[in-house]
Amino acid sequence: MTHQVIQPEGWLKARGYSNGIVASGKTLYVGGQIGWNAQQEFETNDFIGQMEQALRNIVDVVEAAGGKVTDLVRLTWYVIDKKEYVARQREVGEAYRRVLGKHFPSMTMVVVSALVEDAALIEIEATAVLAD
Repeated sequence: MTHQVIQPEGWLKARGYSNGIVASGKTLYVGGQIGWNAQQEFETNDFIGQMEQALRNIVDVVEAAGGKVTDLVRLTWYVIDKKEYVARQREVGEAYRRVLGKHFPSMTMVVVSALVEDAALIEIEATAVLAD
């Protein structure tokens, strides 16, 4: 996979994400992952714990397809509590880096009223582009 981060001239650098990425290769669409483990059990009801688990689930799917973290080109985050997300930004960043390192694909955050699984606090879907 090859990819190039797009940074429009004159724009301030995005913090914690990329504004755009051009990629070539096989596209992998990862369905929304929530903060439960492989047995579909929640080990925590903490936002950061669920966020970290959802990211680990994404990495598991990408690796099962033969990819790696750096193949991720897009993440869409769905959260039910904007205030908690904003208040815990430092912890969000630390947990993110524990799982994805310093790889920052393009990202979107959407605040929703609820998720299908009542215990879920966050859901993250991903797109990765793998080498041909």
